[in-house]
Amino acid sequence: MLSSPELARRRQSGFLLFSGVAAILAVALVVYSQTKAFAWDEGFHLLAAQLIKAGRKPYLDFCFSQTPLNAYWNAAWMSVFGESWRTAHALAALLTAGAVFLIADFLFTRFPISRWRLAAAIAAAVLVGLNGTVLEFGTVAQAYGICLFLTVAAFRITVLVPDRPGWLLPAAAGFLSSAAAGSSLLTASTVLVLLVWLLVYNRTGRPWLKAAAFAAGALVPFLPVLWLFLQGPRQVWFGIFQYNAIYRTVDWPGATRHNFEIFTYWIDSSQALTLGLLSAAGVHFIAKSDWDRSLRAEFYLCGWLAVTTAAELCVARPTFQRYFLFTVPFLAILSVVGLYAVTLRMWNADRPVWPVFAVALLVALATAKSLYEKREVYTWPYFEQIARKVDEVTPGGAALFADEQIYFLTHRRPPPGMELEDSHKLELLPADIARSFHILPKSELDRRVAAGVFQTVATFEDDDDILKAWGLPHLYAHQAEVGDCTVFWDRKPVTKPPEKLVTSSVPPPR
Repeated sequence: MLSSPELARRRQSGFLLFSGVAAILAVALVVYSQTKAFAWDEGFHLLAAQLIKAGRKPYLDFCFSQTPLNAYWNAAWMSVFGESWRTAHALAALLTAGAVFLIADFLFTRFPISRWRLAAAIAAAVLVGLNGTVLEFGTVAQAYGICLFLTVAAFRITVLVPDRPGWLLPAAAGFLSSAAAGSSLLTASTVLVLLVWLLVYNRTGRPWLKAAAFAAGALVPFLPVLWLFLQGPRQVWFGIFQYNAIYRTVDWPGATRHNFEIFTYWIDSSQALTLGLLSAAGVHFIAKSDWDRSLRAEFYLCGWLAVTTAAELCVARPTFQRYFLFTVPFLAILSVVGLYAVTLRMWNADRPVWPVFAVALLVALATAKSLYEKREVYTWPYFEQIARKVDEVTPGGAALFADEQIYFLTHRRPPPGMELEDSHKLELLPADIARSFHILPKSELDRRVAAGVFQTVATFEDDDDILKAWGLPHLYAHQAEVGDCTVFWDRKPVTKPPEKLVTSSVPPPR
C-alpha cells in the first residue's frame, strides 16, 4: 500500500498532467478563435455590444432578440481592449476552456475508481474540448462560451451544497445558472433542475433557506433586464419572449421539417453517437453499481441536466444542431463512466490508456474531418477586406446599407431599424408598433434601396432579379466584387424607375 506522501505526490502529478492536457486544449481553442472561428449570427451580437458601449440600450434604442448579459459582457471588455471581434473570440474560447477544465477536474476528484481518475479527467477534457460543435461555436462572440462556463460552474457548486450549511454556495449556484440564462434562454432549464436537485438531496442545514438563497442569487443577473423592462416593458417583452416564441419562424414555412432533421442529426454524427451510447452505458452502470448514494446523485444530475436541456432545445422553433452543445459537458461525464463500464467488460480495466486513446482519436478525427469540410467558409479576415473597401469608398457619416458584420467592423452606426437584419421580415406588424420596436420592414428597406437613399450598398444578394429590381447598377457609378459581396458606391441620378420588386428569400431566423 502506498504511503500518504506517495499518494499525495501521485495525485499532484496526475493533476498537473490533466491540467496540461486542458491547457493544450485551451491553446487550441484560442488559436481557432483567432483564425477560423466565425458564425454569421455573431455579427448582430457584436454590433449590439458596440452599440451598448456607445451608450445605447438594447430593446429601448434598437431591436435585440436575446437576453442581454452576453452583449453587456462583450461591451465591457471592448471598453478595455477595443472594439474587435478578436477580443470577444478570445474571451469565449477561454470561457469554453474553463468549462473543459471544470468538467475534467470533477472526474479527477469525484470518480470513485482511483486508478481511473486521471484517465477519466483526460477523456472528459477531450470529449468536450475537441467536440466539433464546441470548438466551432464555443469560440465565437455568441453566448455559447459564456453559457458553457456558467452552467458547468453552477453544477460544480451545486453538488457541494447538500453537505455544507449556509447560504453562500446556493446563492452562488443560483447566480451562475441564472447568469447563463441571462446570456441565453436556451439554458433556462438549468436553473430549475439545480434548484430541485439541491432541495431533494440536501443533507445539512435548512433546505428552504438554501432554496431562498438560490432564488435570491438567481434574481441578481436579471436586475439589468428588470431595469430595462421598467423603462420599456413592451419592447423588452417583445425582444426576449414574443420575438422568440412567435416571430422566429415568420417567412420560414419549412421550420417544422427543419426541426425534424435536426432531431435526427445524431444518426449521422459519430461524436453525437459516441456521447449518446457511452452516456446510456454510464447511466446503466451507475444504476447497478454499489457507489455511494450521494455520489450517484451527482452523476444522475448530469443526466437530468442533459435531458432537460435537450428537451428545451427541442421545443425551440426553429432549433439548430449547435444549440445542443450545452449538453456536451454533462454527457461527457456520463460517457466516461460508460467507457469505464465497457472497458470493465471487454478489456483490462487496470489499463485505461488504450480505451481513452481510442475515444480521443475518434473524436479528434471527426473534428478534423469537420474542419476540413468547412475550410472554405467565411471568416472574419474576409469580412475585414469588405470593411476596408467600404471605408475606402464611403464618406464619413454617409448612409450605408450593409450586414451587421460590416457595420461593426467599420464602426459605423446602422440607420435606425437596421441593427437586426432578421427583423426586416416582420412585415405584418402595424407601423406604429414596428417603429416602437425599432423594426424596419423589408418592403420599406427595399424601397429605400431602390430610391438610392444609401451612399454605399454592400450586399451578398446573388439573385439577379433582386439586384435588377433594386436598380443598383443604374443607381451607382461604381461597383466592386469582394468575394461573394458586391459593393456599390458613388450614387448617381436614377435614369429610370426601378422594376417591380421580386421578393427575395430570407435567411434562416436566428
